[in-house]
Amino acid sequence: MAEAGSTVIDRNGYLEVRSRGAATFDLDARLPGQVFRESARDSLFCEFDVVLAPEIWPALCTMARWHGDDRIELLVLEPDCDDFYVPEGLGYPAASLPVEASEDDYWAAIGFDPDGDALESISISANVVALTGASGKWGCWGERDPEVAVFQGFPDATSRSEWCARFGPFLDVSGALESYLPAAFGGHPVPDAYAETLTANYGPPER
Repeated sequence: MAEAGSTVIDRNGYLEVRSRGAATFDLDARLPGQVFRESARDSLFCEFDVVLAPEIWPALCTMARWHGDDRIELLVLEPDCDDFYVPEGLGYPAASLPVEASEDDYWAAIGFDPDGDALESISISANVVALTGASGKWGCWGERDPEVAVFQGFPDATSRSEWCARFGPFLDVSGALESYLPAAFGGHPVPDAYAETLTANYGPPER
């Protein structure tokens, strides 16, 4: 089970997580737009569902520790808290867990009991999520519609490469456009306008 107090259960806690998330992300932005307030231009992508599975937890903890964060916070942006989660009696869609937590703790906070209602879990209901720590120096943003998540905040190229090799597969923007995103467009090539915007926002800096 998750550590006591790991899942945000009251409105004040939810608003605090949302406020800290807003320092890292533009909460109103959506892909292919720029969702990070300060782009590090070191993006790596994975499939959306990977972020809402327990296996991603060690990768998130590594990023948090790089920047001195002792907790990782997850915020659900869609569906909307007041339009969906609260009226449906599902509580407040956010969680805050210490980096000492386990993969099982993460799943207890966002996942579902096989004998329960899966729709009550963040892993099933969430369509847009943002994860970061108090430092605001790293983050992961995921959207179910294009079925991708993007990470930024690697200390240097070596750390990025080693993290990718250890926890991957992850792809840069060109790889994501080729491998992950066509499925969001019915298996067809990603439209030029979308690809150009995503590349401009998440590709490497021009030399």
